[in-house]
Amino acid sequence: MEIVIKALKPDMAEAYLDFFDCRAFSDGSPYYPCYCNAFNMSAAEIDAMREEAKGYGGGTEGWKRALRESASRLVKEGRIRGYLAFDGETAVGWCNANDRLNYCRVGEFDLDHVPEDRPPDCRRVGQVKSVVCFEICPEYRGRGIATLLLRRVCGDAEAEGYDCIEGYPTLNAEAAMAFTGPAALYRKMGFTEYARSGNTAVMRKAFR
Repeated sequence: MEIVIKALKPDMAEAYLDFFDCRAFSDGSPYYPCYCNAFNMSAAEIDAMREEAKGYGGGTEGWKRALRESASRLVKEGRIRGYLAFDGETAVGWCNANDRLNYCRVGEFDLDHVPEDRPPDCRRVGQVKSVVCFEICPEYRGRGIATLLLRRVCGDAEAEGYDCIEGYPTLNAEAAMAFTGPAALYRKMGFTEYARSGNTAVMRKAFR
């Protein structure tokens, strides 16, 4: 198995949707249906999506269609960013990573409750890269794909000139609920706990 990590581009929307349509939650995950778009959507946008879902007949299928159409649009607009892991031509893993200022919320926090990306927390405004979600298709879990994804995110963030990178693991979470990635994964990649709110930690790695 050779896993290749690719940064999500607007022209990769079909591969992104195929991953969430066909493999991401094939084990009956409580997150189905999900297209990892809520982090990038304002409360008003989510309310509008709920209305769209009603127009599609409501229920799970109406909600899935509205989510899917929203995600397709956000990927094509470049608002959803991150990395897909491929086995051959098939996407088998995903990590949602972006400039923190491009998110409406991160993990269990909204942006009013995370450390600020200005002094003394950071040297400059807009210099925090956030990692908000991982999803690996069930048959590929336990093979180090999340580590490959996070290593690539860190490498690119440093090369792009970010001051630091953050993740938001839920502490003591059941495996099915640990979509933000386990704290142990971040520690393995050189992150340390910077702050905590309830059961959620801010894990940060500084580059300079």
